[in-house]
Amino acid sequence: MRSNRATVRAGVSMAATLPMIAGALALGIPAAHAADSPARDVLKNTKPLWATAKADKGATSDSARVKARVYLAGKDAAGLAAYARAVSDPSSPLYGKYLSAKKAQARFGATKAQVGAVTSWLKSAGLTVTAVTPHYVAVSGDVAAAEKAFGTQLHNFAKGSKTYRAPAAAASVPAALKGTVLTVTGLDNAPHKANHDDQLPPPDAVFKNSGPFSSYYGSNIATTLPDAYGSKIPYAVKGYTGKQLRAAYGAGTYTGRGVRIAITDAYASPTIAYDAGAYALKNGDAAWKTGQLHQALPKNYTKTEECGAAGWYGEETLDVEAVHAVAPNADVTYVGAASCYDDDLLDSLSKIVDSHLADIVSNSWGDVEANQTPDLAAAYDQVFQLGAVQGIGFYFSSGDDGDQVANTGVKQVDTPANSAWVTAVGGTSLAVGKGDKYLWETGWGTEKASLSADGKSWAGFPGTFTSGAGGGTSKTVPQPYYQKGIVPKELATANNAAGNRVVPDIAAIADPNTGFLVGQTQTFPDGTEQYSEYRIGGTSLAAPVIAAVQALAQEARGGKAIGFANPSIYAKYGKQGVYHDVTDDPTGSGLAVARIDFVNGFDASGGLATSARSLGKDSSLKAVKGYDDVTGVGSPAGGYVQSFRKR
Repeated sequence: MRSNRATVRAGVSMAATLPMIAGALALGIPAAHAADSPARDVLKNTKPLWATAKADKGATSDSARVKARVYLAGKDAAGLAAYARAVSDPSSPLYGKYLSAKKAQARFGATKAQVGAVTSWLKSAGLTVTAVTPHYVAVSGDVAAAEKAFGTQLHNFAKGSKTYRAPAAAASVPAALKGTVLTVTGLDNAPHKANHDDQLPPPDAVFKNSGPFSSYYGSNIATTLPDAYGSKIPYAVKGYTGKQLRAAYGAGTYTGRGVRIAITDAYASPTIAYDAGAYALKNGDAAWKTGQLHQALPKNYTKTEECGAAGWYGEETLDVEAVHAVAPNADVTYVGAASCYDDDLLDSLSKIVDSHLADIVSNSWGDVEANQTPDLAAAYDQVFQLGAVQGIGFYFSSGDDGDQVANTGVKQVDTPANSAWVTAVGGTSLAVGKGDKYLWETGWGTEKASLSADGKSWAGFPGTFTSGAGGGTSKTVPQPYYQKGIVPKELATANNAAGNRVVPDIAAIADPNTGFLVGQTQTFPDGTEQYSEYRIGGTSLAAPVIAAVQALAQEARGGKAIGFANPSIYAKYGKQGVYHDVTDDPTGSGLAVARIDFVNGFDASGGLATSARSLGKDSSLKAVKGYDDVTGVGSPAGGYVQSFRKR
């Protein structure tokens, strides 16, 4: 279910290296600026890779309008990256010595003099300053003014079947501003937005599951349907609930008490409070307390049609209900973005960091790496680093399209899950048995075979790939130190002999065929709006589940924030009882479930569709013993939360 980020995020742009702020060498990542020219300081990688000479369609009209953001590097970019690493590394003497939001801004943020200098330069070029924040100066103006300010020409370039504006050469700033400007975004006008994947049914039209169901894995065997893998198979579960997930991932007596979790998505569901309350009441979760669920929303929403605003309501509903189901006493703040575009999603993340609204941030949206331009990557990473120095950890779903070949034709990972500064959450198929007993998990990857016309076989079994956990090796992000020695060399060096970032880091339930039951107000065919429940999945489920497990771990740690968790996650790798080592075939005999679906998504009037869904079939990605690019180090086992206990 995952919100593939609008940026449109339709694809992320590929760069040879990810430009990070100066000092990002702390994670083995090159700095942002190129060597000086006498009068200008070049901002590396601000020209998209798709803006090639062959694709050049000529100069953009001088009168065309440009909206851009000039991101501020702050007064100690190198120190920010170094401190973010140190406070996150359990082996560092600075581990856990977090700064307040105010102190982080004072130590690493831009000074008034720097903001003033950037603002004056932009105005002198003829641009209009439209906003000033602690992170950027936003401007608008015509192409001629933008070209004057940034020292490059803007041309039109073919990108696929469409044409977009982009710099003909890397942008630059006056030499006097060297080290002050991190990057500039908006000079190219290709879509930069995130999407939520189709594992999430649109909430503006009702979606319901048809039975029969299993109440737990294997409780209801499809005896009248054909065999698969040599035996009868169970019907898909109706949808796991919080009690089952808490048991599977070792919650014990912890509830997330005293821990703050933030959730980011675009827009905001108008019925979230009612839906979350009704779901908890109907499914045995603790009732929400007064003031336990908050919302931080923008004054205005934009691009509602382009982004399919109503389609994001279900994303928010899933995230809020899943977090509460696993960590019922955690404080939850939903931070809605004004649109699905990167600029607005970045603003929602910055809002959390600037006011330290939470220690744990769940993000169920993303886009493919080929669509991520390095300028935006640098802006995201700066926010993640500012969060890390305050003890804030970011958790991003890894994607719902496996290696992305079926979706984009190119093997690639998703972003921002590819960032070296976030925890990428992969997905599993989960079997919880009678008495809430954990049975096994596979890597999430589904192949679907429909029932034959005569009802005696599964046509073309095991069928075609439908969806699976995102993962693989980044083409743009160098390997972070915490993955070295744990991620297999053949994965790390798949795109670069020096080694690159591999996704994901950890995993949890994602397969919609072994999914989570969610409750939401939907529009029924007669036009009425009614609360109803359905099963759902995707790494948009895995991310809030892991965020909630981290809340339990933080409680176990005596309330002390875990912060950027990857160094701790990898440091615990190999320790007994901490992780379930997830593989694709845990039983050695092949696994599948039977599903019967309403063809019209609502009732039997449009007919029924019967299929067998094979588990552990994630495109070219494989969940194997040890670290893998479907489930990372694995999923939390009974000892995971306990491993954070304050000793």
